[in-house]
Amino acid sequence: MAKQAAEQFAEASAEVLSKSSEAADTAMRDTAAALTENGNASRAAIQQLTKAYQELATKNVNKLTAAMRALATVKSPAEFIDTQQRLIKEGVETAISDSQQITQLTTAVFTAAFEPTKKQAEGQHIGRQ
Repeated sequence: MAKQAAEQFAEASAEVLSKSSEAADTAMRDTAAALTENGNASRAAIQQLTKAYQELATKNVNKLTAAMRALATVKSPAEFIDTQQRLIKEGVETAISDSQQITQLTTAVFTAAFEPTKKQAEGQHIGRQ
C-alpha cells in the first residue's frame, strides 16, 4: 500500500512538473515573440522619427534661406528691424509647433512600439489571477 501511494505521488509530481515545464515553455515563447515584435515596432518607430527630423531639418533650412533673402532685400534700418522682429516671432511660433508635433509623434510611435510587450505582460498577469 505504501509502495502504491509512493508511485501515485511520483506520478502526480511528474505530471505537475510536466505541466509547469509546458507553462514555462509557453511563457518563454510568448515573451520571445513579444520582444521580437517589440524590436520590429521600435525599429519602425525610429525610422519614422528619423524621417520626421529630416523633414524638419529640410524645412528649417528652407526657412533660414527665405529669412536671409528677406533681410537682404531691406532698404532701411527700420525695415530691417521690422523684418527681423517678424522673422523672430515666426521662428519662435514655428519652433513651439514643431516641438509639439515631434513630442506627439515620439509618444505615439513608442507607445505603439511597446504595445506588444504590454499586452503580453498583461496577459501573463491576468493568467496568474
